Amino acid sequence: MSKKILICDDTKFMRVMLKNSLEKEGYQIIDEAENGEILIEKYKQLNPDLILIDITMPVMDGISALSSIMEIDPNAKAIMCSAMGQDDIVIKAIKAGAKDFIVKPFKTERLIESVKKVLGN
Repeated sequence: MSKKILICDDTKFMRVMLKNSLEKEGYQIIDEAENGEILIEKYKQLNPDLILIDITMPVMDGISALSSIMEIDPNAKAIMCSAMGQDDIVIKAIKAGAKDFIVKPFKTERLIESVKKVLGN
């Protein structure tokens, strides 16, 4: 059974790019969210194996959303994808519960390597 992934990014282009890259590797993209608030609701409904989250988004940023999701499900697996790769941002993301951090723009190989590592396959 393929692993279920939920993608959260405020730009449609990035969501499509992530989805296409992951589906080529056999992962199932179960839904998309354009901000952290929507992500939390979809996480509760869909219970994905992994979430990919952008940091900078309108309504609710990715780090706040991930913190809320970790309160709901301490076993949640998340990878942060952000253009902001400064050390303090990476540290905040990891402290919030991210299992890995990918800096945009990223290579597809780096994305797949991260997903495999976090999902343990």
